[in-house]
Amino acid sequence: MLDRSRTYGRSPGNLRPALNDASTGHYWLMRRDLSQPLRAGAWPRSLCLVPFSAGNASAVHQLLMLGTELGGGRVPELRTWLEGFDSDPEFDRRLCFVVEDSSGVVAVAQCWTSSFIRNLVVHPRAQGRGVGLALLRRVFEAFAERHEGQVDLKVMESNLTARRVYERAGMQYVQRCELEAH
Repeated sequence: MLDRSRTYGRSPGNLRPALNDASTGHYWLMRRDLSQPLRAGAWPRSLCLVPFSAGNASAVHQLLMLGTELGGGRVPELRTWLEGFDSDPEFDRRLCFVVEDSSGVVAVAQCWTSSFIRNLVVHPRAQGRGVGLALLRRVFEAFAERHEGQVDLKVMESNLTARRVYERAGMQYVQRCELEAH
């Protein structure tokens, strides 16, 4: 769990990796200050935000698993992951944002109650259409409605595509961290 009472590294305004910083052994903690104005975002055509439910849980989990293959991170197997919604105080079904098109789930942002984006994945068939940015804006709105001051996430340093989306969404680099060896 992050200790929000202490600062991480230098001031976020001064911290920004160079374009060639793409280590596979490091990740970045990034933060969006919710006191800054939020730009309204429009959903790309043919996509809609739907509630997380038992009906789409398996497809959401499959997309999260795909995201770990493409961008890092960890997601437990389906049963354990679903049990978290009932047993883990950080899990809240209302903080699992699901985007669908006519073929099914194309994007998901699973957030923790501590104002942390645990996973954000956009299916390859929907990438490059502004889905990730629109989803981030919806997440920011949700946490602003909950009177949170900021939203955090971790991103692999080597995931340059995700880092660019997070930068465009107004997130700042807070701390560079080394991956723990397993």
